Amino acid sequence: MTKSVSDYFGCMVFNDHNMKERLPKQTYKEVRLAIETGKRLDRETADIIANAMKDWAVERGATHFTHWFQPMTGITAEKHDSFIAPTKDGQVIMEFSGKELIQGEPDASSFPNGGLRATFEARGYTAWDPTSYAFLKDGTLCIPTAFYSYEGQALDKKTPLLRSMEALNKQALRILRLFGDTETVRVNTTVGSEQEYFLIDKDVYLKRKDLIYCGRTLFGSKPPKGQEMDDHYFGTIKPRVKAFMAELDEELWKLGVLAKTEHNEVAPAQHELAPIFATVNIACDHNQLTMDLMKKVADKHGLACLLHEKPFAGVNGSGKHNNWSLSTNKGVNLLEPGDSPMENAQFLLFLASLIKAVDDYQDMLRISVASAGNDHRLGANEAPPAILSMFVGEDLEKVLDSIENDAEYEAKGRELMKVGVHVLPRFFKDTTDRNRTSPFAFTGNKFEFRMLGSSVSIACPNFILNTIVAEELSQFADELEQAEDFHGALSALIRRVIKEHKRIIFNGNNYSDEWVEEAERRGLLNLKTTVDALPHYLAEKNVVLFEKHKILTKEELHSRYEILLENYIKTVNIEALTMLEMAKKDILPAVMGYVRELAETITAKKSAIASMDCRAEEALALKLSSLCGDFAEKISGLEEAVATAGACEDLLKEAKLYRDEVLPAMEALRDIGDAMETETDKKRWPFPSYGELLFSVL
Repeated sequence: MTKSVSDYFGCMVFNDHNMKERLPKQTYKEVRLAIETGKRLDRETADIIANAMKDWAVERGATHFTHWFQPMTGITAEKHDSFIAPTKDGQVIMEFSGKELIQGEPDASSFPNGGLRATFEARGYTAWDPTSYAFLKDGTLCIPTAFYSYEGQALDKKTPLLRSMEALNKQALRILRLFGDTETVRVNTTVGSEQEYFLIDKDVYLKRKDLIYCGRTLFGSKPPKGQEMDDHYFGTIKPRVKAFMAELDEELWKLGVLAKTEHNEVAPAQHELAPIFATVNIACDHNQLTMDLMKKVADKHGLACLLHEKPFAGVNGSGKHNNWSLSTNKGVNLLEPGDSPMENAQFLLFLASLIKAVDDYQDMLRISVASAGNDHRLGANEAPPAILSMFVGEDLEKVLDSIENDAEYEAKGRELMKVGVHVLPRFFKDTTDRNRTSPFAFTGNKFEFRMLGSSVSIACPNFILNTIVAEELSQFADELEQAEDFHGALSALIRRVIKEHKRIIFNGNNYSDEWVEEAERRGLLNLKTTVDALPHYLAEKNVVLFEKHKILTKEELHSRYEILLENYIKTVNIEALTMLEMAKKDILPAVMGYVRELAETITAKKSAIASMDCRAEEALALKLSSLCGDFAEKISGLEEAVATAGACEDLLKEAKLYRDEVLPAMEALRDIGDAMETETDKKRWPFPSYGELLFSVL
């Protein structure tokens, strides 16, 4: 008999159900208090929890535990320790203490730190995050943790996220108290991250050095068919892909991940998985697990999962839409307008905080999605441009206009959609249409931040978003708490914010050239590349912001700036070196061999019959021979660009050289390589073509 999902959902998670069942009542209450309010657990309570957690894990075959953390590499890390402890009679028992649960000490020497610690200073600590449940993975008990240095400095993605949650909660509660809400005790950010990815056959993947080393193709001519027919988007899912999705769902459900929606995306071989909303730190953990499992499950099915933002030129890249909202512990969505947004002053104030935050901190939101991979995707008519703007919809924009101008607003009743097909249910049309080109779009009761690349950890965009909203709410609370006439001050505040920051609102086509020009007229930032964006990390206003709310110190900000710059440099350098290897060791010898074969054919034909027509062979041989010469020149040009950039000792200048010299040299080399591919015998070409890659899963 087949088990239903409800029978095994969360079976690999030490969740609330298991804690309630296995912990003494008082201990369970202490854990819930820690989860809901952030109260610290004492050592005795931790010992009880650790023992129950260990027993649960061992019963399910676990032999080891690990503090599962998220260093600045952008992926997860773990060091496994067994539960065994020796006994006097030469045997072992299984032990796990509260100390081992609460704090770990992995070697921190080889993780990116941006100068926060010297190489010889190996000590780093992990600290348990009790709000994110422990889980079993591959026979190991995984305990979600934060990671920090001996001096207490954040060395990971999660620590600032947890700090930002506290900052936003504190300021949001101040606002709610002003509206007479004395019962809400916590405000959480909730997030649902839609994950896009590609699936290709593993055999063809293994024949591409660029995909193995870089995650994206560095050469590849356009196939006869790409995505122009729009026949892949929401199309029938192929059996092999469906089998992969089914197993992925099952594994995610076992881990308590609320995988909900899956479908084909626009490009051939591209797909998407979307979960149900969760509290932001849990959503972050779940997205890391999702990306990890996608690769593992794909491998089991003879597939390779590609999470790079732009694995293939000429078709859409992959993003990760970050659906962000605010909810109270009582389940109230603070971004829910209700039936009459105009009358909902509380909603309008929270909306105003978002409008002001996005405008004031355009640079930080751009930084939050900055990477070498995402630079290939942003602004390419498949993703929002690098310019921040907000979509609020026609109805809501009219409300904001009426507030700004102190004019009457005639409420627009919800329209009943007339489907015209009787078997379909009648449903109400949302008064906010979706704008797929907007980088930051209001979609009814949440904002969809659409600039994220598919491989990014969602921790960074969300801790930045949390912090900038906390700052605006803090300013609002400071002003309104001193007001003698609350309602008058509230109206004046909202009106002022709209007037001063309405430039950030744009409901039109963000893909158009006209918008780029209009954005410049409005004074909006256009930080086209990662190298343009990253120096803003150290802007004085941003340092003040993060230090004020105790998210990151100036030193921690500088370390992240350096880490991201180094990551950019290393990424492009690896791509350039991979390209040179492919060009010199594979492509050039293959094409030269084909030219030689053509020359030998010409010689053989003319030897047999002097008047035999050899025009096709001669023309092709001449064309490819000329291209080989150009290709060799471009190889030398790329080698020189890489050498020049690598010799630079200033980090920012080096990054600029990689952007301005190395990347263009790579593009020039690719253009000739792709031209040669279209003329070279398929049997001679050393790599699977784009057609073979994109249509490899039948």
